[in-house]
Amino acid sequence: MTKHVATTLTEKKKLIFTAQSARNFHQRMLSCRYVFEQGGVRLNPFMMFGYYLYELVERNAVRNGNNNVLAHCDEMWVFGDISDGVAAEIEMAEQQGKPLRYFDISGLPEKIIETNRERLPVEE
Repeated sequence: MTKHVATTLTEKKKLIFTAQSARNFHQRMLSCRYVFEQGGVRLNPFMMFGYYLYELVERNAVRNGNNNVLAHCDEMWVFGDISDGVAAEIEMAEQQGKPLRYFDISGLPEKIIETNRERLPVEE
């Protein structure tokens, strides 16, 4: 018989909203690992809702859910290409005064490098 041990909150960690384009959807677990390694807790819509909840609901319902998650996060980190959706999330984070960080993920799975927005590719 396995005993379950209740854990307590020992250290408050920053909640990090991670933004990735659909093109980089398959790498979401690697950005999750990176945030944990940096001492944060990652919240990402792709992990909670899949990609637009696999079209089971209206896309605006999922967008609204994403926006609510972002509003509760401490920071936003952008991993890889900037799509229209990621750009909209960046704008929202800026309006909310959230710190933003940008990461080049072209070296995954081995390497994630912090960079600036101007150095990340913009999707057409």
